[in-house]
Amino acid sequence: MDLHLKSLRVLITGGSKGIGRRCADIFADEGAHVSICARNKDEVTATVAALKAKGVTAYGEAIDVAGKAAMEGWVANSAKALGGVDIVVANVSALAVDESEEAWVKEFNVDMLHTVRTLTAALPHLEKSKHGSAVIISSVSGREVDFTGPAYGAMKAALIHYAQRMAMQLAPKQIRVNAVSPGNTYFDGGIWQSIEKSNPDFFKVALGMNPMGRMAAPEEIARGVVFLASPASSFTTGTNLVIDGALTKGVQL
Repeated sequence: MDLHLKSLRVLITGGSKGIGRRCADIFADEGAHVSICARNKDEVTATVAALKAKGVTAYGEAIDVAGKAAMEGWVANSAKALGGVDIVVANVSALAVDESEEAWVKEFNVDMLHTVRTLTAALPHLEKSKHGSAVIISSVSGREVDFTGPAYGAMKAALIHYAQRMAMQLAPKQIRVNAVSPGNTYFDGGIWQSIEKSNPDFFKVALGMNPMGRMAAPEEIARGVVFLASPASSFTTGTNLVIDGALTKGVQL
């Protein structure tokens, strides 16, 4: 299937590893130009080089997405570097899963506010695009109460609500907004690899909750993100795509 992504301009937060990195790779493989941001400068530099090697324009900055000025600056610089913005993927999470007040602050500032700021800053550019689209990465923890902390689940649920609201608000402007809710996703440098090493008993229990007997690979989530973002999905907006290998038991009606 042709996703009609060639020469479109894509911004991805947290694009140097995991789901964000695989999104960047797939977008670039489809001929889209890509800008990423992440905290680690060396990882950003390496990712940008790898994307450019695919024959597309690539840009990146090492920033803390919790900073308003940094986020807005990255969006503006990305639009200049790529010649505009067609697609935004808000992917970063604080992954604050304890029950402290600090976890609530981190989850709000990173998961929620970084998403709002990214989309708000990109809107003037998306309004000029013929294929304006945003995908917000939530989590199955926003659908049901699980072993993660209350702040993490609550903010992930809020992201799904925000995506639905913005989809309705921006539909007259032909800008689509969708959410993707991944289940457990394992990759090098990711949270589950860290848990596997630091708390193998808990990792075994979590792995056993997955009916398919394994966790997702990041590309399995990224393929859904790229499709939803692409013009091939041009009439899909306001949806929450769950990609979890039947981990959650809730029924979407």
